[in-house]
Formats: sequence, C-alpha cells, structure tokens
Amino acid sequence: MRASLDRAADLAGRRRDSPHAAALGLRLSGVDRPTGMLPQTYPPSLSLALRGRKRSIIGAHDAIWGRERFLVTPVDLPVVAGVVEAPDGDFRSVMWRLDPLVIAEVAPLVATSTSSGTIAAGAGGATRSTGAGGAGEAAAADPAAGRSTPDRLGTWTPELADAVARLLGLLDRPEDIPVLAPLLAREVVLRLLQSDQAPRILAAGSTPDADTVSRAVALIVDELARPWSLDELAARVGVSASTLGRRFATVTGMSPLQYQKRSRLGEARRRMIVRGETAAEAAAAVGYRSASHFSRDYRAAYREAPGRDAVRARELLAAVPRDGLDAADWAGLSTA
Repeated sequence: MRASLDRAADLAGRRRDSPHAAALGLRLSGVDRPTGMLPQTYPPSLSLALRGRKRSIIGAHDAIWGRERFLVTPVDLPVVAGVVEAPDGDFRSVMWRLDPLVIAEVAPLVATSTSSGTIAAGAGGATRSTGAGGAGEAAAADPAAGRSTPDRLGTWTPELADAVARLLGLLDRPEDIPVLAPLLAREVVLRLLQSDQAPRILAAGSTPDADTVSRAVALIVDELARPWSLDELAARVGVSASTLGRRFATVTGMSPLQYQKRSRLGEARRRMIVRGETAAEAAAAVGYRSASHFSRDYRAAYREAPGRDAVRARELLAAVPRDGLDAADWAGLSTA
C-alpha cells in the first residue's frame, strides 16, 4: 500500500498541471507553505492529502490528517480547511469528483457481497453496518441516539490505494484514458464501497436519500438569507421533518439548520474578504437580523472577531500564489 501511495504522490507532483486531469475528474493542487484556514465548498468528491498535512472542519468534526486517511464528501459541503504542514515546501493534494451514475451502476453489483456489509446497511438508510464506521453511522441516522457523528476520515485498503494510483497513472498515458478511465473509475468506486466510507459513497449516488438531501442543500444555498424551518424545508422536498433530519445527518454529519449556519458564515466571510464588506453588511446579506448574533456565531466558528479575521485572511491570501492553494483552491473566495 505504501508503494501505491508513494506513486500517487509522485504523480500528483509531476502532473499537477496536466491538461488531462479534468478528463479523469481530477483536480491536482499544491502549495509551498501552510495556508491558514479558509472557508470552502467541497463538491461530491474523494479528497486526498498525499504529501503534507491539512486540517478540515466539517460541522462538529475537526481533524488534522495526511495521506494515511482520506475524506469523502457525498454532497456539496461547507468546509473550513487549510494546509498545516508542507514538508520541504511541497504539499500535494488530489480531489476526485464522485460520479453519481457510476456509483449507481456499481453499488447494486456488489451489494450482496460478503465483503461489503456496509453497503447493505447503508443502502437502505438502516442504522446497522458491519464496516468500521458502522456505529457512528447509526448515531448519525438516528438523531435520538444522542451520540456524535462518525469520523469523516476513511482508512485506506491496499486495493483502494492501488486503484487510485492506477487512475492517476493515466496522466502518464493520456492515450489510454478513453478506454481505461471508465474502468478505473468503477474500480475506485468498488474499492470505496468496500471501505469504511461505503455509506457516504452510497449517499453520493443516485438514490432517493441522496436526491432528497441534494434538493434540500440546493434550496438552502439558493435562498441562503431565508429563515428556513425544518418543517418548511422538509415540505419543499416532499418528506417529513424527521425523515429529512435523519437523511441529512447521515449524508452531511449536520442537521439542515447547522448546514445553513455554516453556509451563511462561509459566505459572509467570503464577502468580507473578497468584496471588502463590513461585518454588518455581510451579516445582513446572508440573513442575520442581529449583528451581535452574527458576531457570536462567527467567533465560535473562526475563533476571532469578523473584522479582524477578514483583515488577517486578506493578508494571508495575498502571500499565497493564486494557483497554489489546496484542492478546493479559492472555492467560495474567487467570485466577487
């Protein structure tokens, strides 16, 4: 497995500017120094830190991790993330977009496999799983359980590391992409479905649960300033409030209203950094009616007052090359 990850890291460095990465659904990024924490939106994807270490905050989950783990985001998720270690000035990361159609094709073929108990549990939204993340997924699926959501970081298997390395290896052989890319994409999905992150991979597929959450996410993001209630949001997507809460927590690790708060704070921070808006202006734009309420939420999320944090973030971004941020580089920051 170590050899596979070494090869993947080498390819991520050598082929960072490859024009063929997009055809594979890949985004290769690097940075030569720590970046600090930036609000970003991760699309449905598999994220890898192949050299160096990064910190990611998703909802209540806060972790520093490197190439020994990986991150799956099944829907668009507001993330606060940054590079914390760039050994020898060379942090390398990869983001691979998850294709819901590929997941929908592969999942039924392996759902009855004895090696993929997590798939059977995750597919029906049940609270039992034989995978490493099973107990945590049960807690996420049942808000009444009163337990924390599972660790968002996956654990590599030799088979998954090998499949990812071979997918990246197509950057050295672009002439093979038309034939081999679809096959390798299915193999990577297969290996992910056999990992402890199987329930989240299923959540990124074309399933009723995933579609419900995706529609709810779109409503929240499209009408960010709207004071949504759980009942109103559930009615708009055609399910009960309890069903939406359960599905949303399983997929995102957050409640719909927690997701809205994170999205509002991230957008407000972007507006202050990029547009130069005041804290009061940014707060009002994303739906806060009280500046003091906004300031309290902001301090809780970013551990600093809004105005002071925005100044520091602008200074930080000015020192980092625009093409050198992490995998979701400038996501949520580059549009004025």
